[in-house]
Order: sequence, then C-alpha cells, then structure tokens
Amino acid sequence: MDMNIQKYIAFVKAVELGSFTKAAKVLNYSQSGISRMINDLEQEWGFPLLERNRAGLRLTSDGLNVLPFAKELAEKYQALQNQLAELGHLDTGLIRIGTFSSVATHWLPAAIKKFQIKYPKIEFELLLGDYEEIEQWIFEGRVDFGFSRLPAQADLIEVFQASDEQLVVLPTDHPLLAKKSISPQDLIDQPFILLERQGTSDITELLENYQIQPDIKYRTWDDYSILSMVEQGLGISILPKLILQRLAYNVALRPLDVPISRKIGLLYRDQQLLSVASRAFLTDFNH
Repeated sequence: MDMNIQKYIAFVKAVELGSFTKAAKVLNYSQSGISRMINDLEQEWGFPLLERNRAGLRLTSDGLNVLPFAKELAEKYQALQNQLAELGHLDTGLIRIGTFSSVATHWLPAAIKKFQIKYPKIEFELLLGDYEEIEQWIFEGRVDFGFSRLPAQADLIEVFQASDEQLVVLPTDHPLLAKKSISPQDLIDQPFILLERQGTSDITELLENYQIQPDIKYRTWDDYSILSMVEQGLGISILPKLILQRLAYNVALRPLDVPISRKIGLLYRDQQLLSVASRAFLTDFNH
C-alpha cells in the first residue's frame, strides 16, 4: 500500500473512532504507528490535524477542512481494492480479442463457452480484421490479445497455435478433380478467386515463388463469398483448411502436391499488461 494512503486512512479512521488505540486495532497497526503516521501528515501539511486530550481526539479547524478530501481518497482506495479483488476472483471483466473470421468461427465459440461456465459474468468483445489490423489493435491496446498469421510484423510476443494447410477449392464438376493433388502449374489459365485484402494474401507468395500468374477474376476478403462463387462455377480458389470446416457449400477440395500452410499464432504485447480475466482465458485456451 502507498505510504501516503496509509496515512490518510489512519487519519480518517482515528477521527471516526475517536481514538488512536481503536484505529490501530482496526487497521492492525500499533498505537504508536498510527500516531506517527498522523504526525507525519501534520509535518507534511504544516498544520495540526488533531488535538489530543483526556476526552480523546478533536479535529482542529484545519483538520476539519481537509478531512473530506482525505476521506474521499481513502474511500476511493478501498473501492480500487474491492475492484481488484473482484477481478482476482473473475466476478467481472471484459476480454477484447482481435481475430480473423475462421478463428472466430471455429475456435473461439467453444473456448468462450467453456470459460463462461466457470466465469459467467465475464464479457467478450471480438474485433474481426485482417492480419495487419489485428496486430495494430494489439499494439495500440485496442484489444487485449489476438490471433493472426506468424511471423508477426509488429514487435509482439508470439505463441504458435497451429499450422493451417492451404487447399484448392473447386466446383464439383471441375476437370481437375480427376487428380488426387493439384500442382501450382495446374492453376495457370484457370479463372481464380483470390482471398486478399489491401494487398495482403497468403496465396500471393506461393504463386510468386512458382512464377505462376493465374487468371485472377475476383478478389475479396470474405472467404464465404469465395466458397459461394466457386460453387457457382465462377472460378477456383485456394483457402486455409480452417475455413473449410463444416462446409455449407457444394464444392470439392484437393491438396496441393507441394503442401503449404499458414502458421496461426496468439499475439500480445506483454503478459504483465494482460488483465486477470485475459490471462485466465489464455490459460484455459492453451490447455
């Protein structure tokens, strides 16, 4: 506890109880300790706060003037302690998570449900964005932590979670379904739908490595739009396996013959900056 706060509390409690001895008992100090703290306050402020006589304690006029302020500080300190105690027991709190849609859809709901069985009063706020946005939100403190692609561009702590294989998504009547796996060269001249936002794409690097320039007809950051477009025969695409769980679209999947994956990680600035609720959630999530 801050030493000045101790002095304010000792002063307030001595006035309330009318005795150094009673205040010492309530605050678990010695009587001389309470007296010394109030003497210190009087020295710091330059005027007497209490008159000591056989009848007990009596506020001086200056003491009467400053008592409401000391009382307010003591009460606010106690309110802070109560709030910290509540957070320690996870009776309240807000967990803010930055994420992209497939993690928000396939990982977080089950994790949140499990956590809220134990801590039903904790609230969650999910912000969906692209990799760069998520990192920026974490860096700025807009969210407590986030899930994104590794390695991160920003200076953040990274905790690897999973490798997410990229799969080719095809209409159900596509000629390439005759093959068990698809090579990058097979993509040449195929109408292609690219999962991309503001120039950020997991697939662009793959295509550049193989010097492949597919016929990109459409670009979007909405993975479910891509699935619907493939279903309608507008083109083929490459999407992460995590997106392709519990498919509600009539499409076919094939692996690439040179498997590639994105690495998904948990990112945060500093464990010391995480709230008690966030630390508890991450402990649960990683077990």
